[in-house]
Amino acid sequence: MGAGHHHEIDHVHTHNHGHDHAHDHSHAAKSSHSHGHGHSHGAGHHHHHHGPSDGPVFAIAVGLNSLFVVAETVAGVVGHSTALLADAGHNFSDVLALLLAWGANRLAKRPPTARFTYGMKSASILAALANASLLWLALGAILIETIRSFATPQTVSAPMVMAVAAGGIAVNGLSALLFARGSKDDINMRAAFQHLMADAVVSAGVVIAGAVVLFTGWNWIDPVTSLVITALIALSSWSLLRESVQFGLLGVPAGIEHDKVRSFLGQQPGVTAVHDLHIWPMSTTETALTAHVVMPDGHPGDAFLHHLAHEMKDDFGIGHATFQIETESGHDCVLHPDAVI
Repeated sequence: MGAGHHHEIDHVHTHNHGHDHAHDHSHAAKSSHSHGHGHSHGAGHHHHHHGPSDGPVFAIAVGLNSLFVVAETVAGVVGHSTALLADAGHNFSDVLALLLAWGANRLAKRPPTARFTYGMKSASILAALANASLLWLALGAILIETIRSFATPQTVSAPMVMAVAAGGIAVNGLSALLFARGSKDDINMRAAFQHLMADAVVSAGVVIAGAVVLFTGWNWIDPVTSLVITALIALSSWSLLRESVQFGLLGVPAGIEHDKVRSFLGQQPGVTAVHDLHIWPMSTTETALTAHVVMPDGHPGDAFLHHLAHEMKDDFGIGHATFQIETESGHDCVLHPDAVI
């Protein structure tokens, strides 16, 4: 293939150009070699756009939960229930989380531009980080209010608490079902689904707490229930917080093993070494990869790149893979002895 020519084969975009080129990977010495670049996008890509139904799904969930937050807050204040107020605070954070996820979902569908060459896909990562932070701020506020209620206990209106919490089971359960399908592929959708399901369970717990107060008169059960709710939400959201931070730091997405990808590439015919392998999330649903592949016999052609792209997508869920074919192995990036990983 001639230098600078662009070929397309079944949506696999590749280019191969040999030229002497000096690489400098923070080494004292430089060396030159002839290499080829291969950039390939698998025909299926690892996209999980959820289609035109996303808008109505978010709108319905936001509307239902907004109305419920208002009702729950009023009932919590009138009925002197910190458990209801705790649940209302968490539901309010969920409404904001849904709005953030909705906005990120819309931005992610915008086409690439000269400035944002990947489009706005990474908005979903920012939304995931914001949602995780927002949730933990809400937990802190709930915890403070619960501690105050222990200091100044009040008589709880158990029937009102039970009635409102029962409505919460229906609202949160229905809202969660709307996100069930998308939760398999997108951390933002999964966060919405898990939060809403957790809210449904929490509402059930508040109903039980209200019943205990009604039949025993033990008003202290209400703030204790609030503490339990806070602890359960913290435990259930910890993995989402950790995964959101990993996405923000461009860590290898969960479910993809860096060493297995390297091993697979190294076992390909004609490949003697693989270096500068990087795997990172472009968004909460799409993954990118770049790698230098050493092939002393030279560039094997577009079919080889098509095969690699297909395997990256089908076996590892990596839809955007870029490979640089090199004929010499003298440019491995070696970590400095003092480097910290």
